[in-house]
Amino acid sequence: MKIFTTSQIREIDKYTIDHEPIASIDLMERAADALFGRIVHSISSHKRIIVFCGPGNNGGDGLALARMMHYAGYNIEVYYLQASNYSADFLINLDRIKKTSIFLRVISADSDFPKTGSDSIIVDALYGSGLARPLDGVADELVKYLNASDAKVISIDIPSGLFGDINPYPNPNSVIEADICLTLQFPKKSFFFPENERFFKQWIVLPIGLHPKTIENTATPFYYMGIEEIKGIIVPRKTFSHKGTYGHSLIVAGSMGMMGAASLCTLSAVKSGSGLVTMHIPKCGYTIAQQIVPMAMCRVDADEYIVKSVPDIDKFNSICIGPGLGTNPLTVKALKDLITRVKVPLLLDADALNIISESKELLSALPMNTIITPHPGEFDRLFGKSSCGAERMEKAIDAAKKFKLIIVLKGAYTQIINSDGSVSFNSTGNAGMATGGSGDVLSGIITGLLAQGYSPINSAQLGVFLHGLAGDIAEKKLGQCSLSAENIIESLPLAFKCVLE
Repeated sequence: MKIFTTSQIREIDKYTIDHEPIASIDLMERAADALFGRIVHSISSHKRIIVFCGPGNNGGDGLALARMMHYAGYNIEVYYLQASNYSADFLINLDRIKKTSIFLRVISADSDFPKTGSDSIIVDALYGSGLARPLDGVADELVKYLNASDAKVISIDIPSGLFGDINPYPNPNSVIEADICLTLQFPKKSFFFPENERFFKQWIVLPIGLHPKTIENTATPFYYMGIEEIKGIIVPRKTFSHKGTYGHSLIVAGSMGMMGAASLCTLSAVKSGSGLVTMHIPKCGYTIAQQIVPMAMCRVDADEYIVKSVPDIDKFNSICIGPGLGTNPLTVKALKDLITRVKVPLLLDADALNIISESKELLSALPMNTIITPHPGEFDRLFGKSSCGAERMEKAIDAAKKFKLIIVLKGAYTQIINSDGSVSFNSTGNAGMATGGSGDVLSGIITGLLAQGYSPINSAQLGVFLHGLAGDIAEKKLGQCSLSAENIIESLPLAFKCVLE
């Protein structure tokens, strides 16, 4: 699914109106019908529904929705902001509301605000994603008043006061804090950044039938990656295949006290379908590794406690280095040496990234399309501290293009930034995966996919999706609080099965 700027969405709306063709008021009716279909399945008709409308087309959507819900037997009240100018479609729907028995009141001062409570449902149709300035006056006061209410809040398209693309940080503006946002046709870019989390607990995309041709032809570097996109990447296994068909992964990982990371990464590479997997670990981890991952081969370093050299890498189809590796000077030297010799797809994680953050000249030495998988702290150490998620993403885009890297920026809606600067936001995963070892599992999955011949960008996209889906499967069985990295690995076969069905 493409993610567009607010100006692009306006152009797509206009193209749909001109080329479907459909009158703008009828397109608004279509949007309201999609909203109505979603809301009536989740809200009892006995609830008190209070719809707050602004003067533009977002308010027009709210008026049309209110009328539909009224005819369906809901107890509807409508309040709309006094303004000097209203959109043409707003006025048409206002006239239609006036022909019903719906309670209707204009808001010109805070004395016009209705009493709300936990028995009420607020529908926020004040301002849409095209808002370009902070709210002020009575609209600002109304948003603060609604945020102080105990009522459940449903926002149409976007919580009023939030900009669709980039918001200031810290955000000093008044913004509706919605329980759910029913966004029209496309998710908005601002939904994917942690600084905006407090403005909605959940968002759902509702298709409204915008013209498929203009959606296809409108260029964007931003995408929301769902199962349909992943089904186009994953390749079923062939009947006459064998372990050699699916490549040989090398996991360079571990140090004294950190063999869990190495083992989790290796086991994940096995479970992701790599035909063969070899661990290169310090001597101290040999017994641990053989017991935890008996299906992998184990190659021990000359050193007892650390990795200090990585010889003989030519037979491998993919290499991961970093989980639990440590930053001993001899390990640093081994990493630098590996970077100069590697000729197969390479993934760097954890301590490999920490080493590079202290020797940033190594970024320019990395082979093209090397995958790095930093969490926000690791990313900031590599490329400088960011004040918010939106700024961090922009830095990641610049870094991916400059160094020709694929950056997997981990977190909610993990971002996969391609070396051309395009960004895929992942749709799977949950907060239960915020636990030690989860990142090691992800690195192993991607490395195993690389060994099978998937391109670096497809390996990153497929690996991130499957990792999150396995976490979601585990969450359904176990909940979030006690979910562990091991549970993600255990659920990985079901994640593959789900995607391949």
